[in-house]
Amino acid sequence: MNLNRKGKALLVLALVIVVGMAFRVSWNALRDIAGAVGADNTAATLYPFVVDGLMALALIATLVLTNNKDRKFALRVLGTYTLASLVLNYVHGLVPELHGQALDWARLSDWDPANYALVLLATSLPVGSIYFGSDLVAKVLHHRPAPIPAPVANAEESTESVSNRSTADLAVSTPAPITVAPLRMPDPVAVGFMKPTLPLKPVPTAAPAIAPRIVAAASTRARRATGRVPAVARSPRPKRTPTQLLDEARTVTAGWSVAELTAEGIRREVHTSPANARMLRDTLKSERAIKAP
Repeated sequence: MNLNRKGKALLVLALVIVVGMAFRVSWNALRDIAGAVGADNTAATLYPFVVDGLMALALIATLVLTNNKDRKFALRVLGTYTLASLVLNYVHGLVPELHGQALDWARLSDWDPANYALVLLATSLPVGSIYFGSDLVAKVLHHRPAPIPAPVANAEESTESVSNRSTADLAVSTPAPITVAPLRMPDPVAVGFMKPTLPLKPVPTAAPAIAPRIVAAASTRARRATGRVPAVARSPRPKRTPTQLLDEARTVTAGWSVAELTAEGIRREVHTSPANARMLRDTLKSERAIKAP
């Protein structure tokens, strides 16, 4: 059930009244305890605000702080002072001598160790209140609340669209893909001096008609090669025997000097491989060395 603003205000007011009455009951016990440990009238009157007041401050800090570490610290302070107030109220109820003798010194317990511990607890609470209260106030003042994220427009519609996209659009499964038979392309048309190596085959009648390629007319003027000529376009050259190569080399280098007989020069003139060019060079130099006087 959601409460409106008026209902929330009434609930907070009722809580304040209950807390105020509980503080009045605890105030009487804590005042007598303070008088029993040596506090004067003014100090004994203010003592309950030191203990129970810090509890209220720690509770507010717990509600304000959003950092987990700071919130745990505020909860520890709240729990520690709540337990200390409970112990002192319990001792006040067990020692009848404290009732009505707030300004007179009295023992808090007949057993000395327990009396020393209770006196230490009662006298240390104001000092702890100063330390822990200052720390809590500093944490609250330096607290920076996390920014509230901007509301997403049409959040319900976006959620619905995502859920709709995750559902199959069709009731039946997707049909298997249709396999299309590959169409055979026509063989390339020879251009210029290139000749087709295989006869052209007609295109199947079932395949769609393909527009014929427009080929430029062969020019009678020789064109300069712009790249490497394919092997099929090269004119076949008969393979020469070593004897033919040697005769051709003798003819070409007849007017050369011995210094000009190099493998590279013979290779360029005879148009042969580097290995054959070296063989021809050595042979020609040997022949000239024999003929020399």
